[in-house]
Amino acid sequence: MLYQSTRDKSLKVSAAYAVAQGISKDGGLFIPESIPSVSLEDIKNLGEMSYGERAVFVFSKFFTDFSEAEIRYCVDGAYNARNFDSESIMELAHLFNGRYMLELWHGPTCAFKDMALQILPYFLTTSVKKLGIDKKVVILVATSGDTGKAALEGFKDVPGTEILVFYPVDGVSAMQKLQMTTQEGENVSVCAIKGNFDDAQTGVKKIFTDPEIAKKLDENGMMFSSANSINWGRLAPQIVYYVSAYAQLVQDGEITLGEKINICVPTGNFGNILAAYYAKRMGVPINKLICASNSNNVLTDFINTGIYDRNRRFYTTISPSMDILISSNLERLLYILSDGDDEYIRKLYAELAQTGRFEVSDGIKEQLLCDFAAGFCSDDETKAAIKETYDKYSYTMDTHTAVAVKVCDDYAAKTNDGLKTVIASTASPYKFSASVLEALDKLPESTDEFSLTDALNEASSMPVPNALSSLKNKEIRFKGAVDKSQMAEAVFGFLNIK
Repeated sequence: MLYQSTRDKSLKVSAAYAVAQGISKDGGLFIPESIPSVSLEDIKNLGEMSYGERAVFVFSKFFTDFSEAEIRYCVDGAYNARNFDSESIMELAHLFNGRYMLELWHGPTCAFKDMALQILPYFLTTSVKKLGIDKKVVILVATSGDTGKAALEGFKDVPGTEILVFYPVDGVSAMQKLQMTTQEGENVSVCAIKGNFDDAQTGVKKIFTDPEIAKKLDENGMMFSSANSINWGRLAPQIVYYVSAYAQLVQDGEITLGEKINICVPTGNFGNILAAYYAKRMGVPINKLICASNSNNVLTDFINTGIYDRNRRFYTTISPSMDILISSNLERLLYILSDGDDEYIRKLYAELAQTGRFEVSDGIKEQLLCDFAAGFCSDDETKAAIKETYDKYSYTMDTHTAVAVKVCDDYAAKTNDGLKTVIASTASPYKFSASVLEALDKLPESTDEFSLTDALNEASSMPVPNALSSLKNKEIRFKGAVDKSQMAEAVFGFLNIK
């Protein structure tokens, strides 16, 4: 299995190279040149396996330059009881009316990003070793909240690496900020920027593709890589949990083998739902992929009209990890839907850079509406979904999962689609305690983050994750913020490069 750049398909590299490099030097994203298949018989057999064994099966399809021993080393290091509080790694909660909550937040930072970012350091260090690279790998991350902490935790004190995370100073929850600014580790740094997530993501991509910066790193025995979902090593692990979820539903007798389901995903950067699309293209019986957005509904409009337009108001919402107007992983989908037309992709993204918008062809519009449905909801509707689900089913969910539930309800009411549906539950409600408590009309007088945690514990009866409760007495290591124009200087400062 070789990988191409979405902006230059003549470039063909190994999986190890794609993971180590993170992003192509031409600004494109690495993508497998073909999509492997899984049969119904494969899926039936996967149902009898552990999550780790299912992961080995899926990864063997994409990482063909890795030996089975190397893949097992990566999987065993990531998916274990030390890192996850569930033996199943992910949990499937049967909620109601054929709805299943795919709980992806049982890892060390209580967010779905752990599913990928616990294994990415193993993939990366193995790739670097396979390629014979003798450089320190510098991981640059832009985060809207969850990726940053998950990446910091995954790469903490990993030999031969340094990691720097940029986050929007007013664009993450109090708990997310606390998780990042108290991060332990000798090779980590965290930097707030005065701007939003799109500013952080654009800044990181600009640093990645600047030849002068790359030259300076090379002179100092270093190279860049990424832990954002622009890195294929981040995206591939997300495919696993959709394959695994379907296999588990069959194994549990909730669906029959071959029965189609829908999947609803709250998404901002399009990586999580793109992974579900890959699972569908591999052969998992998925009908509709329901893309759920908050008030930053650029993806909803795109799927429904074929017009991508980021020239709109940016909203700061109670689901901050989705406060994104530039969805990087959409480029991978468009490359697939255009049959690998790299010239077309270059044209679209040149238009986006110059005008802030583009419109895809009628053929791509038809394909989008065939595979995807899309909707969005406001903060008030998000809170109402939290309250209704809590009152009816005694189930407490975070603000991002609630967006998906609301959009899923709207889709079902509009289409009368009665297929069973898996909803990606992307974070523990404790990461957004204030908003969840406000939705439940249980907000205490004290707004101290740990008073809120106690109040939510009383309301939900869910145990407080140790990863969050232990933050109470941790020292804040990283303070202050820089202008978005100073990100390169911040990188050099962190690396002690003159």
